[in-house]
This record gives sequence, structure tokens and C-alpha cells, in this order.
Amino acid sequence: MMQKTLSRLLQASFLLAVLLAAGCGTSPSVRPGSAQFKLPAANPALGREVVMYAFGLINTDYRFGGSNPESGLDCSGMVSYIFENAVGLKLPHNAAQIAGLGRDIDMDDLRPGDLVFFNTEHRPFSHVGIYIGNNRFIHAPSSNGKIKISSLKNSYYAHHLEAARSLFSK
Repeated sequence: MMQKTLSRLLQASFLLAVLLAAGCGTSPSVRPGSAQFKLPAANPALGREVVMYAFGLINTDYRFGGSNPESGLDCSGMVSYIFENAVGLKLPHNAAQIAGLGRDIDMDDLRPGDLVFFNTEHRPFSHVGIYIGNNRFIHAPSSNGKIKISSLKNSYYAHHLEAARSLFSK
């Protein structure tokens, strides 16, 4: 009897941990300009720092809900980890919430270090990557199992591309 109760408790704990770790794709809860978040001043050096840090994570394992390179990263975990360590900007571990923090930009205005968002799971802002230039971005796709560079011109990503945001102010 006690073993059955312990087993159910462990199952419930595991389910709760999975739900809390879900990193990509719920509605934004923090808005740009709020007291909780302030965009740093635009500076090409910050964007380059983000990109250089991202390059260092290529081939890191993908893990759903992952938030550090040692155990693996998912898309929003990768972006959050890079921005915090490269430029000291703490972000939520959620692609949609990150999108809500960024400043909307035209695709033609993308600069290295800006973010690109995709609708890959039939819901807005369900995947995010870091733009590196020349129509390429670094991201953590679950299908590949590793952080990698992809092209925005790839038919899959071109079809699912939803928005571009900058986490740097004008």
C-alpha cells in the first residue's frame, strides 16, 4: 500500500516537473516597457557577442525543457542561456514570452543577435532562433537533436517563419 502511494507521488511529481519545464510556446505574460524588463541600448557589439556565444553551443544536445548545455537545451532555453551569459540579459524560458519582450522588426532589418520566431507546433511563437546574418540562424530543433545553423530560405523554415524581434532598443 505504501509503495503504491509512493509510486503515485513520484508519478505526480514527474508530471508536474514536465509541465513546469515546458519551454516553448505559451502566451506572453511580461510586456515590453514593463517595470520587469528593459531593452538594452542597441549596440552592434552586443549582437556580435550573442552570436559568438551561440557559435560555442553548436552541436550541444537538444533536451525538451533543457536550460543548460551540460544536460541539453531546447530552443527557448538556448536563447535564455545565451543572452544571460553573453550580455547579462535574463529572459524567460518560453519562446512566446521572449517574443513578447522583443521589439518587432522587419525581416529586412534583421541584425546579428536578433531573434527569429516560428510557428512549428500550430501555435504562435512555438520555436525561436538567433539570427547570425546571411539569412542564417542558430537554433535547437528537436528533430535534429543538436543545436545547429539553418537557413531562413530553407522551405520548412521559410513557410513557418512568423516574426522577427530585437531585444535591443533603437
